[in-house]
Amino acid sequence: MQNKNDSWSSSNLYEKFMGRWSNLVAEKFLNWLAIPPGNIWLDVGCGTGALTKLILQTNRPKKIISIDFSDEFISHAQQSLTNPEVSFRVGNAESLELESNSVDATVSGIMLNFVPQPEKAVDEMLRVTKSGGTIGIFLWDYADGMQMLRYFWDAAVELDSNAKEYDEGLRFPLCRKGELETLVNKSEMKKFEAIPIEVRTVFKNFDDYWLPFLGNVGPAPGYVMSLGDTERKKLKNKLLETLPIEKDGTISLIARAWAVKGEA
Repeated sequence: MQNKNDSWSSSNLYEKFMGRWSNLVAEKFLNWLAIPPGNIWLDVGCGTGALTKLILQTNRPKKIISIDFSDEFISHAQQSLTNPEVSFRVGNAESLELESNSVDATVSGIMLNFVPQPEKAVDEMLRVTKSGGTIGIFLWDYADGMQMLRYFWDAAVELDSNAKEYDEGLRFPLCRKGELETLVNKSEMKKFEAIPIEVRTVFKNFDDYWLPFLGNVGPAPGYVMSLGDTERKKLKNKLLETLPIEKDGTISLIARAWAVKGEA
């Protein structure tokens, strides 16, 4: 669920912080779904439109309906992706304004953590997807496998116990191993399976890692920008001490997501 301090008001800053890594996972996710061309897709929690763009590039859809709760993200997506096969809309994942059995494939990337009742969102995905259609969901493993954030929060909490209030690994139980499977198992989804998806996040230097945290988009940047200058500098120095920085300055970390797919 969202925290009052979470901010999702800048699509460009989000792309620099998390979007570039989400794209790497999304590519593997779509390959795993293996949905044939000519289908009608729904992208729930489309954000800046990255997953939608990949669907266009790799799956040759008949149509894509892409929904997000953020006006700013939808505006960005509409401007950056003007393909007539795509329809971007502001909407609520827990109450989709679509007819039942109206799409062939429904996907959601890195969204379910941020809705108050994710089970309702899954039920809505099932409702709007045609019988036998595919539903696919993936979430970051914030608790353990998203190393860029794990290093960050471990350092932040060591310096300030109040940082726990922001830590996605603690706030979002769905991000833990097996929890997404448990959620869909309670739904009417059929023949579902789950896998981990891992990618490598390589930062060219410390600034490439650190500067996106100053963008105030999402829980971690929101926490950083809530700090005073002195506390922010202490956190920066702590990360310089703890991150595995190579001799050439690069930082190579693992990012894991949990993914499920099944039939409506």
